Formats: sequence, C-alpha cells, structure tokens
Amino acid sequence: MRLSTKGRYAVTAMLDLALNGVKGPVTLAEISENQGISLSYLEQLFAALRSKELVRGVRGPGGGYYLGKSADDISIANIICAVDEWVEFTRCGGRQNCSRGSRCLTHSLWDDLSAEIFDFLANISLGDLVRRGAKEAESKPPALNVVANGEDSRAA
Repeated sequence: MRLSTKGRYAVTAMLDLALNGVKGPVTLAEISENQGISLSYLEQLFAALRSKELVRGVRGPGGGYYLGKSADDISIANIICAVDEWVEFTRCGGRQNCSRGSRCLTHSLWDDLSAEIFDFLANISLGDLVRRGAKEAESKPPALNVVANGEDSRAA
C-alpha cells in the first residue's frame, strides 16, 4: 500500500498539532517550518480537517489551530478520510466494473484488504502516536556530546 502525500502530510501535521498544541494554538507557519510542508498545502489540508471538525481555528494575533477533539478521539483513519485520500485497492474504485464492465475475480480480495487497512488505522488514535513517540524517546540512550578532540564532553 502506498498512502498518498496528502494523507501522509495530514497525519504528520495533526501529530505536530497534538504534540505542540498543549502550549496554545499552533500556526500553520510553525507546522510548515517544523515538518517541511508548504504553507499553501497545509492551508488546503486544514480547510478539509476543519470541515470535519478535527481541528478548530482561533483568529487574530496569537491565533492558530487546536485539535477539534481529544487526541484519543481522533483516529488516523478519521484524518485520512477527512482529506479525501482513502486508498482503494480495487482497480475499479469499488464500482465492481473492473473486468470488462463486470466484477473481477479478485475484487473481494482487494475489497477485504481495503477494509482491513481501514480497520487497522481506525484503531490507532493520534493519542496512541503521541504516547508511542514518548516511549521511543525514553528508550533511546542520551547522545554523546563529542567535542573537537573526539572526547565525550560529559567526562570532564
């Protein structure tokens, strides 16, 4: 499966918002800088996310975006579907006309695969990703600070 750029960027931007929105509203410019996603692209994504009430905006100086719901109440499938980027594995896009106008022999297989992936992503919340990232950060050993002579600067 290859998820589209739109879906990947929407999930990435929402995770950035979940991580940084606890301090106050997060601007699209901040997300753009943090994640290397163009501001105009983020504006398109957030219009779709706002219409599905996954984010809410605050206007004016000091404004930006907050999550529209708790991070635990937003699934990855919600985000991907909000930006209309669900990946359909059937060649016909679910219309069942993939083999000379009729349903192909493997249509059920690809349809079932789509359902399994949707169920998988529907069972992972933004909150799960935040916690997963925190666990990974805790399990990494601290980086050595190597000074010019090659010694660990903590050894002094």
